[in-house]
Amino acid sequence: MSTPVDDAPEPALPALPEILETARVVNLPLSLRFRGVTHREAVLFRGPAGWGEFCPFLEYGPQESSRWLACAIEMAWREPPAPVRTTVPINATVPAVPPEQVAPVLARSHGRVREVKVKVAERGQSLAEDLARLRAVREAAPQAVIKTDANAGWTHEQALAALEAFEEFSPAYAEQPVAGIDGLARLRQEARRRGLSTPIAADESVRKETDPLEVARRGAADLIVVKAAPLGGVRAALRVIRQAGLPAVVSSALESSVGMAAGLALVAALPQLPHACGLGTASLYAEDLVENPLIPRDGELPVTRPAPEQHLLARHEVTGQRREWWLERTRAAYEALRARREAD
Repeated sequence: MSTPVDDAPEPALPALPEILETARVVNLPLSLRFRGVTHREAVLFRGPAGWGEFCPFLEYGPQESSRWLACAIEMAWREPPAPVRTTVPINATVPAVPPEQVAPVLARSHGRVREVKVKVAERGQSLAEDLARLRAVREAAPQAVIKTDANAGWTHEQALAALEAFEEFSPAYAEQPVAGIDGLARLRQEARRRGLSTPIAADESVRKETDPLEVARRGAADLIVVKAAPLGGVRAALRVIRQAGLPAVVSSALESSVGMAAGLALVAALPQLPHACGLGTASLYAEDLVENPLIPRDGELPVTRPAPEQHLLARHEVTGQRREWWLERTRAAYEALRARREAD
């Protein structure tokens, strides 16, 4: 079944003052360190279709951030594509924590845990530490399918050693073990030559819309991991999946439960889901913008669209210099997005 894509022309960008008029800057605490941060900052704004969330990671410049803004604008100004399902399978996520913290992390997922994505290749950590974490996951969730995510943290030789060591866990796939399309293609070829069976998934290598076709052409991956925000929104991500012609897994970019609506809308529109999706990261938040965060129950989430609750927006709202920094960042991303639209 082909991936549905809305090929209608994109509507005009709303005016920047219209976006900033309802902008609320928030700072949400995480329950543990993830991607090197303990808090998540974002700009939320409301449009005719609902709320959008603009939350590019702090190291991203205007060009890369402009795709995140495009996603937020799409969610606030356009209705999502028609869904084909009302619930989606979700994997739990285990950050690069010590083994003794694995069980408490998994306990944040309500009920049965069906699949677990485990972060590996953390800077400063060893393969032995990754293996200890994986064994703790296997002990805490004996029946769960395991997936690993290295965020391009290994060299070619390190990745081969890790893939060989991880064979005992029969991972569903290894996500972005090395950097770049060239690196993935070389690794996948050598892994198959050595008889290693773990499929390779491309994540960072599909962040640009021109990349997915090259991933498939080079035989660099068995599947792709897509995130709505870094790809420019739900419809842009659907186009990426169609172009790649590979099985797709939808993952989060550590959005709040409000921002997670974009990922859910993307999953809801896909005709096929070969694996559970990585949209359970609301469980990593100590506090959220809704009283009932999007935490999976028995490995599933409903396709829904939470709105931020006003008292929680007020509790976590940022003012002063930090607010101005985020509004300026929004302006810069908007100008980059407008320039790209005009160039197209």
